[in-house]
Amino acid sequence: MFPTTAKHLCCPPTLKLYFQARGNDSGLLTALDLVHEIHLGRRRKLPDDAPTEFIPEPWQPYVQEGQKIDRRYYELAALWLLRQKLRSGDIYLAQSRRFSELETYFIPPKQWSLCRDEVVNLTGTPIDAKLRLTERESELIVLMGQVEELLNQPDSDLKEERGSLVLSPFKADEKTLELKRLAEDITARLPRIEITDLLVEVDSWTDFSNVFEHLNLSQAHDHDSLLSLYSCLLAQASNLDFQQMATSTGLLYRRLCWFNNWYIRDETLRAANNALIDYHYDLPLSHLWGGGMLSSSDGQRFPAKGSLRQARCLPRYFGYGKGVTFYSWTSDQFSQYGSKPIPATVRDATYVLDEILNNETELSILEHTTDTAGYTEVIFALFDLLGMRFSPRIRDLADQKLYRTSNINLDFYPLLKEHIQGIINQKLIFDDWDEMLRLVGSLKMGWVTASLIIQKLQAFPRKHPLMRVLQEYGRLIKTIHILRWYADEANRRRLKRQLNKGEALHSLRSHLFYANQGEIKTQQDDQLLNQVGCLNLVTNAIIVWNTVYIDKVVQQLRLEGYPVDNEDLKSIWPTRHAHINVYGQYHFDKKRLRKKHPLRDLRNPNS
Repeated sequence: MFPTTAKHLCCPPTLKLYFQARGNDSGLLTALDLVHEIHLGRRRKLPDDAPTEFIPEPWQPYVQEGQKIDRRYYELAALWLLRQKLRSGDIYLAQSRRFSELETYFIPPKQWSLCRDEVVNLTGTPIDAKLRLTERESELIVLMGQVEELLNQPDSDLKEERGSLVLSPFKADEKTLELKRLAEDITARLPRIEITDLLVEVDSWTDFSNVFEHLNLSQAHDHDSLLSLYSCLLAQASNLDFQQMATSTGLLYRRLCWFNNWYIRDETLRAANNALIDYHYDLPLSHLWGGGMLSSSDGQRFPAKGSLRQARCLPRYFGYGKGVTFYSWTSDQFSQYGSKPIPATVRDATYVLDEILNNETELSILEHTTDTAGYTEVIFALFDLLGMRFSPRIRDLADQKLYRTSNINLDFYPLLKEHIQGIINQKLIFDDWDEMLRLVGSLKMGWVTASLIIQKLQAFPRKHPLMRVLQEYGRLIKTIHILRWYADEANRRRLKRQLNKGEALHSLRSHLFYANQGEIKTQQDDQLLNQVGCLNLVTNAIIVWNTVYIDKVVQQLRLEGYPVDNEDLKSIWPTRHAHINVYGQYHFDKKRLRKKHPLRDLRNPNS
C-alpha cells in the first residue's frame, strides 16, 4: 500500500522542483531533499540527524518510534505538510502559476505607481478611501431610514419577531389568461427541428464555425470538416463519446478524434460562444428580457467516472462515487457567457468573479447575483472595488450580523438599533486601501484570476492582512445589500427572476446532456474543459435559434391581429426545448420486416 501511495505523491526522479520558504521552514525543505534522494536511489535510509522539527504533533507517535524514525511515515508527514504549506504560501515555487509567492500575483509596486490612475478610471473606485467610505456611509443612512420606516408600518412585509428581523415571502407573479394563451400559441407555432439542423442554421447566421482554426495551419472549412466540427461539438454537449457519434453519423472515429484534437480547444470554443452571444445581444427581443448588465451564476453537479483531477466525493449528490460541478454564468438575456468545471466540494464564491472579469462579449455586466453558496464578505468587497454591485440571495438573513460606521447615531433608528451590532474598523480600511486597489487592479488587468488569489488568501494558517481588510470592507457592503433587500420588494423580485433564468437554462442543459445517464466519462482535465465549452456553445445556439423564431412567431401573430404586449413577451423565455429533437433519428430497414435472416458475421476485434 505505501509504495503505491509514495509513487503517486512523490515527483518523478527526472523532475527537480526548487521549493523556497517564506520564513523559517523548520527543516521541511531539507527533509524533502532527503526523501527525493531516497527515491532516486542515492540513499537507502534516513540519516540519524534528519530534521524532525517540522513534524506536526499528531504525526509524531507514528514518525518517531523511540530513537528511530519510521521512513514511511516520515515521507508521508513531509509530503502532507508540503501540501499544506504550498496552499498557504509558506512554501512556494518560483515561476509557478499556482504555487508562486503571493506578491508575484500582483502588479509590481513600481509598475503600480504608473497604472494606478488607469485602474481608478476602469473601476470608478476613488484613490481616497475616505471619499468611498463617505459615499457608502450616506447610502447606508438612507437604507437604514427606509428599513426603520418599514418596521413602523403594521402591514409591512418586514417585521420584528423574537428579536429577529423577519421578511415575509412575496407572492409569485400569477400568469394571466392572455399570457398563458400567448405562450401556448408561440410554442405551437415553433417549427420542430433536429438539433443537427439547428446547429447548421445558427452557423449560417453567425458564422461561429469560422473561429475553429487548426492549431498550426490556416485553412477554410470544407463540407467534410464542417460535418466533423458539428459532430464533435454535439457529441461532447450530449455526453456521447466519439465512438458512439461515429456510429450515429457514419463518420470515422479516428477522424473525429483528430479533428477534436486540432480544432476544438478552450480558445476556439470561447471565441465561438462570444460570436453567438454578440449575435443574440443585437436581436430586438433580447432587450425585452434584459439590458445585458445583470447576470447570475450557479453550479450543476454531474457524476464522473475516472481519474479527473477536479472530481470529488460528495455523498449527498454522488453516493459512493465522485463528481464535478459545471459552474455557469447567465446574462439577463439568457445567454451564457461563461462556464467552467470546478471541484464539487469548493464553495461557489471562490469562482464567481472569474468569467465576469474574463467576459469579452458585448454584455456589460454591472450587477451579479447568486444563491447563498456564491457569497462571502470578501466577494462583496471585491465586487464593490471593481465597480460592480453584488446582489446575492442569502438564506437565513436574520442570522447575518449587520455593521455600521462609527459616525452613524443609532438613536435615530430605535427599531433597527438592536439589529446593527457591529462597527466597521475604518482605520484598517484607510491603512490598506491602496493595497486593496492594487489587488483589484491586478484582477482587472489580468495579472491573476480571482479564484486563484482567493484560494491563496484563504489558505493562510493565520488570516492574511489583505484578507482581513477585505472582510472588514465587505461587511459594510454586505450590510448595505441586506438593508436594500429588506427595503425594496421590486429589487427582490428582479433578482429572483434572474436566478430563475439560470435554473431554466440548467433544465435545458440537463436535457442536452442526456447520454450515459449524465455521467461524465472523460478522463482528461483539458478534455473536460472542452466538454463544458461545447455544452455551453450548443446551449447558446438553442437560445439564439429560439429567440429568432419566437420573434418571427410574434410578428406573424401581430399580422393576424393578435395583440401581443411587450410586457407579456418578457415572460416568454427562449429556454423551451420540446420542439427540438436531441436524440437523433432511428431508421428501420423495411426489406427486413417479418423475414428470417441468418445471423450476422462477428466483428474482427483487431479492425
